[in-house]
Amino acid sequence: MSKDRIILGIDPGTTVMGYGLIHQKGSKIEMLALGVVKLHKLSNHALKLQKIFKRTLSLIEEFHPDEMAIEAQFFGKNVQSMLKLGRAQGVAIAAALSRDIPYTEYEPKKIKKAVTGNGNASKEQVAAMLKSTIGLKEIPDFLDATDALATAVCHYYQRKPGVEQKSYGSWGAFLSDNPNRLKK
Repeated sequence: MSKDRIILGIDPGTTVMGYGLIHQKGSKIEMLALGVVKLHKLSNHALKLQKIFKRTLSLIEEFHPDEMAIEAQFFGKNVQSMLKLGRAQGVAIAAALSRDIPYTEYEPKKIKKAVTGNGNASKEQVAAMLKSTIGLKEIPDFLDATDALATAVCHYYQRKPGVEQKSYGSWGAFLSDNPNRLKK
């Protein structure tokens, strides 16, 4: 594992795509960028996919990430929505692969567990934990951005040697075992 790397996190969506970038320097991480790509005003799905591809490429060109982490699809009842989300995820992956950037998919529960210690944490809890662990100044209006940042942070924790993911019954138990994850 590299001691210095940039990780691009993506939360794919067909209405809003979140992105977050972190820079790992040894055992420390810092946020480089956080944001969303709003897609709701585009008239058709093909234009949305094109925008996702182009924006992912522009993030790659601007920040030169070493790796990309992307939130995997979750299974829902609406097959059409799942297909559209899968396409959105696919074009973001294609953008990374077109620049020889490896990617890893993470299930939403795994991302939440890595960041908060609880795989059933709410989006607000994930954002709050990111605020305290990596010094996020304020929680953005669109939690898709913090979800993407959490995906990058999850990737960092998963690839960190000797780090074992453990289940916690409460925030207090998690923080008690991980005092270094809370900034003062």
